[in-house]
Amino acid sequence: MRSLPSIIHLDMDAFFAAVEQAAKPSLRGKPVIVGGLGGRGVVSTASYEARKFGVHSAMPMAQARRLCPNAAFLTGRFEAYRQNSEIVMGLLRELSPLVQPLSLDEAFVDLEAGPYGPVLAEADHETGERLVLALAEDLRADIQRLTGLTGSVGAAGSKLMAKIASEQAKPDGLVLIEPGEERAVLGPMPVRALPGIGPATEQVLRRAGLSTVADLAEAGEAELVQLLGRAHGAGIFQMSIGLDERPVVADQDAKSVSVEDTYEVDLADRDRVLREVEALAGRCVRRLRGAGRSGRTVVLKVRRFDFSTLTRSETLGGPTDDLAVITATARRLAEQVDITGGVRLLGVGVTQLADYTQEDLFAQALREEAAEHAEAAEAAEAEEEPEEAVVRRWLPGQDVHHAEFGPGWVQGSGVGRVTVRFETPWSGPGRVRTFGVDDPELEPARPLPLRKPGEPGAEGV
Repeated sequence: MRSLPSIIHLDMDAFFAAVEQAAKPSLRGKPVIVGGLGGRGVVSTASYEARKFGVHSAMPMAQARRLCPNAAFLTGRFEAYRQNSEIVMGLLRELSPLVQPLSLDEAFVDLEAGPYGPVLAEADHETGERLVLALAEDLRADIQRLTGLTGSVGAAGSKLMAKIASEQAKPDGLVLIEPGEERAVLGPMPVRALPGIGPATEQVLRRAGLSTVADLAEAGEAELVQLLGRAHGAGIFQMSIGLDERPVVADQDAKSVSVEDTYEVDLADRDRVLREVEALAGRCVRRLRGAGRSGRTVVLKVRRFDFSTLTRSETLGGPTDDLAVITATARRLAEQVDITGGVRLLGVGVTQLADYTQEDLFAQALREEAAEHAEAAEAAEAEEEPEEAVVRRWLPGQDVHHAEFGPGWVQGSGVGRVTVRFETPWSGPGRVRTFGVDDPELEPARPLPLRKPGEPGAEGV
């Protein structure tokens, strides 16, 4: 265990909903709920204004509507979330090369491995703590300056305590837990505060009369091993007394590279699923190359309409970062999956990582085959008659651009009409106008940055 609280955990505050409020001035200070809007949709994120009504993540959307009927219910804009996540993760990597992202809005950072490591190593305890607090405050200020968003930071001597500190700091705060205070902080907490204790394990512990972390520590390792098994019981006991030796593992040291998307409407069309898999494979390859890695096993993750999750994998002849190879493999895996009932989530990953690629005839053959298929598809398309126009679908929260009125977002649609509010992240609340769903002057658009390019504080966006 460290003598200085040099591990920090950043957790962005209500990230998806906060991005929506920052992008849409008319929603600031109002309840916003992001998630799937269909009959089986669930809440991805609720703003703090919506949480006051009892709305929380993973809640069925129908229940959220009953609890907070006047909220803005929006579909997710994952491109916007990724854009802002990249800004935040970039700031973290300025502090240390050891950044371990847990999701788009959450990561651990090991400050001892970064440019301030030598200073921390030589500093006395009080000076070291002041430096950690200053770095954390600067980080929060930089995030606010570049994105307009807030994040909560916890600092401690271990990952376990840093995460607990960031939870205590929410929203928009900073908490430091001094090494040596772990048991005092953990003791009163419910057992679910420890990672690795879910509902089933909690019930086992409760039946044994163990409801707080202090109870676990007092029970001792032997009893927990008897209740939970050797590996799980021993690990839970170590955490209950504040011991956590898990290192911060950077992207390039990870055992896999993967990306995934959750869809606001279940995907039931095979062609659409395959297109999404291709896009995910492309993003996965970019991350793989960005880390200077290659991989031998391609993994497909599918979460179905009933929340059941399955994975399929295929191991190649050697490690590769070839886009054609990884995309073709992911497509092949997707074609084997039954999508009856719809798909909520898709993910593509690469495991068995290496620091080199193995160029082989397989990759070359796939690229040539893909080129031939593309040429054949273009020729066939030229011969086909034009298809009938399909009525466009507009989703609440979607970014749009109108030839006359400029950028805006969809407030709602139905009965052949779509209502758009025209505003930008850097404007005031905008006016609302209604159009036909097939208005040729209204087009889908890319998300705008949350800070206006060129304005003070927007450098680097």
